[in-house]
Amino acid sequence: MTLLGHPSATVNPSSSNRFFIALLPPPAIQEEVNGIKQHFVEHYQSRAALRSPPHITLQPPFTWLCNDLPRLENHLSQFALSQLSVPITLQGFAAFAPRVIYIDVLQTPELLRLHQVLTTMLAEKLAILPPSRDIRSFCPHLTVAFRDLTVQNFNAAWAQFQSRSLFFEFVATHLTLLIHNGQCWTPYQTFPFLEQPSALKVGVSDA
Repeated sequence: MTLLGHPSATVNPSSSNRFFIALLPPPAIQEEVNGIKQHFVEHYQSRAALRSPPHITLQPPFTWLCNDLPRLENHLSQFALSQLSVPITLQGFAAFAPRVIYIDVLQTPELLRLHQVLTTMLAEKLAILPPSRDIRSFCPHLTVAFRDLTVQNFNAAWAQFQSRSLFFEFVATHLTLLIHNGQCWTPYQTFPFLEQPSALKVGVSDA
């Protein structure tokens, strides 16, 4: 478990905060993705995606009492240490029309299993449930524009991005717990997986 120590990630023990759990790409890929997000700010007036670092959500936002954080952290730490690092492939763009454009994430057995066992643990051990009780399939993705992307700008952007080539490959070596500081989402703690590869594999191809 790594406490990131970000000044904006401090908590008031007597209050509750919003958190979510995700996989974050390594810094080089985050920089590339943030450049795409900035493109949406400058050309399509959509800046909502900049309020969080590039990520693949595993557990959507939930509210948790800050004085009970040690229990959450302990379960996440124990869980992560029982999991292997996960290879991740980001390939091309996809969309949830008419508001969301995202980088598509390959649905590998390893990633799907990680999501399943994590959400099961959170539900059984901590009563953290998805926002909806409806059974929905997990669709891993990395959002680059949403919410404030108008329908008109979505159509214009999607015409540009639907056939745009993009390929990133990396190994996810830890879970990240993110906290909302009142303005944006910021990493709060990381929880390393059991297996740590000797060399991180990163590949980028963006045409």
